[in-house]
Amino acid sequence: MSHSRYPTEPPDPAPCPPADKSTAQVPVARTAPFTLAAIPNPAEADALARAQQGDHQAFSHLYSLHKRRIYSLCLRMVGNIAEAEDLTQEAFLQLHRKIGTFRGDSAFSTWLHRLAINVVLMHLRKKGLTLISLDEAMEPTPDEGPGRSFGTPDATLTGAIDRLALERAVESLPAGYRLIFVLHDIEGYEHNEIAAMLDCSIGNSKSQLHKARLKLRDSLRTSSRQEARR
Repeated sequence: MSHSRYPTEPPDPAPCPPADKSTAQVPVARTAPFTLAAIPNPAEADALARAQQGDHQAFSHLYSLHKRRIYSLCLRMVGNIAEAEDLTQEAFLQLHRKIGTFRGDSAFSTWLHRLAINVVLMHLRKKGLTLISLDEAMEPTPDEGPGRSFGTPDATLTGAIDRLALERAVESLPAGYRLIFVLHDIEGYEHNEIAAMLDCSIGNSKSQLHKARLKLRDSLRTSSRQEARR
């Protein structure tokens, strides 16, 4: 089986706030303290509380805890190492600016991923790439068979699938479908967590994952037929 061409290490070190005078004195936004239930790890909760008070060492600790998953998400979404590194840096710069607004209404990792997703989607829109909306994902398609249960494992996408072929197929998905697939089937988030990240319903998340898998299935079948002809 082929190995992934994607590196697993994100850029280091943690991004620092700009040093120019126009931004250096801007205080971190303050809000009500977050609930500890949102941060089950006491060490992470302590680092977050200190980072919200402007402790840069604590912020670096949060970066070290979350950088790999944010980098992985960015890389899977854009398929380009340099762009993924830039987007990871931008996501954590956004975190530095907005960390004081975290109130604990959701898990910190969920909140951070939503912030990173917004950075990635803005980047894709600037590039003029087509984004399939959640509303479009709910529309029926002719290839959608009856009785299919949304959100359940798809046997056609498991087993000994060539890794590079799968990566190419994932890259070919419209950004909206790719995002749900990456979050659920690669990053391992549940539909309720994805719904919180994207501000959509659980049903919408399941529907978009289902349609992403249908498109992946077709793409992999096409790739397999092309390989058989060689």
